[in-house]
Amino acid sequence: MTGTAEILLGVIALAVAIMAIVQVGAIVVGLRLARRVEQLATDLETGVKPLLVNLTAVTADAAKAASLAAAQAERFDRVMTELSGRVDQTITSAQQLVIGPAREGMAIVAGVRAALSAFQALREASRRRTAGRPVAMEEEEESLFIG
Repeated sequence: MTGTAEILLGVIALAVAIMAIVQVGAIVVGLRLARRVEQLATDLETGVKPLLVNLTAVTADAAKAASLAAAQAERFDRVMTELSGRVDQTITSAQQLVIGPAREGMAIVAGVRAALSAFQALREASRRRTAGRPVAMEEEEESLFIG
């Protein structure tokens, strides 16, 4: 072998050694990176799981609150409907209690007025009769008077 061949073989050996060192370095860096990614995934998983649990609890509480609010709204509606019915019944009863006796009282007052009017008419008729007789007699006497 000649000197040039040995130099070229040395350069090739050196290049192969450098490539092996670079590959070993890449493998080491890849392993470190894999460990970091695994650590980040673990941290993310441990950090997200409680958040998901809390989010699930908050969602359940919100659903429960919405259902309670709907039940309260229905109960309020029923109470207001019942209250409205009772108020209507009370007003109707009050009207019957007031209007019924008022009508009867008005009928009694109308009857008393009619009776008073009848008595007054009888009185006036009686006065006319008693007042009408002397006037007729005076007219007869005047017609008999010669003078």
